Amino acid sequence: MSDLEDLKQTLMAEIAGAGDEAQIEAVRVGAIGKKGSVSELLKTLGKMDPEERKTRGAAINELRNAVGEAIAARKAELKDAAIAARLKAETVDVTLPVRPSPSLSGRIHPVSQVIDEITAIFGDMGFSIAEGPEIETDYYNFTALNFPEGHPAREMHDTFFFNPDEEGKRKVLRTHTSPVQIRTMENQEPPIRVVIPGKTYRQDSDATHSPMFHQLEGLVIDKTTHVGHLRWTLEEFCKAFFEVDSVTMRFRPSFFPFTEPSFEVDIQCDRSGEQVKFGTGTDWMEILGCGMVHPNVLRHCGLDPDVYQGFAWGMGLDRIAMLKYGMPDLRDFFAADERWTSHYGFRPLDIPTLFGGLSS
Repeated sequence: MSDLEDLKQTLMAEIAGAGDEAQIEAVRVGAIGKKGSVSELLKTLGKMDPEERKTRGAAINELRNAVGEAIAARKAELKDAAIAARLKAETVDVTLPVRPSPSLSGRIHPVSQVIDEITAIFGDMGFSIAEGPEIETDYYNFTALNFPEGHPAREMHDTFFFNPDEEGKRKVLRTHTSPVQIRTMENQEPPIRVVIPGKTYRQDSDATHSPMFHQLEGLVIDKTTHVGHLRWTLEEFCKAFFEVDSVTMRFRPSFFPFTEPSFEVDIQCDRSGEQVKFGTGTDWMEILGCGMVHPNVLRHCGLDPDVYQGFAWGMGLDRIAMLKYGMPDLRDFFAADERWTSHYGFRPLDIPTLFGGLSS
């Protein structure tokens, strides 16, 4: 029986040395599979005499049972070890704090917030939103707005010009959102009440100027519109936007080619502290320009200035955002600094409304 004992020791060593379930399965097939070493021994019993078969058969079956039990025990050990290793690799530390959702950690940029606030204010007044292309023709950016060819007023704007096209004409990055006023009057019958937020471009860059900045213009065209309507509209806007009960405004004569008369508008404020306060104080700050739409502009749009008249105004969105929320440098608006956005930004689910608050 020494051959059976030697085979048993060999198989037991292989079973103990199996490192995973695949290896232990290979040992099982090699030992007690259909053509395994123990199975082959069982096939020799038919050639033995009855007495030898009785003794030899019992020994081989004992070996087969012992090998089977050892394989089953080792397989269970390997399975438990595999489960333990997987649990260790995939473990989750439930004591870690939950990461905030994007709706809580994300922030709305102050310029986007200000656009939403202004939209809420003028929407409540019955205005709609108008938009137009940022790449404009000379006609829409200058000529239709009463800037004649060669007029010195064209030098008021440091314009980005494109290379001339096949016809020798040069398009521009719009220097103001006023071209949308022309496009609106060309395509819409009065009465017209629109506000126009958008990006504009000029060659200027410092703490209060940027080559790309945001403007908002308003336009009202009707048959009985006058300066009193303009003043009321701007006063109501400033009270709602700066969230004060009253404002004191002054209109100073100015010049814009597309309005006549033209005004610069100052609002009374208090500059004694670190932040400008509106609705109080004895200081003044210019916030926008405005005026009655020039008759030549109406004619360019196919409107009779003897029938229709209107008013328009324009302001820098970035600047009024700085005034309202105390931001010292315009260049930070475009620096893509997450720390700045987290500090000055707004929660995305807080939609500005007049009844719920603009900047709550």
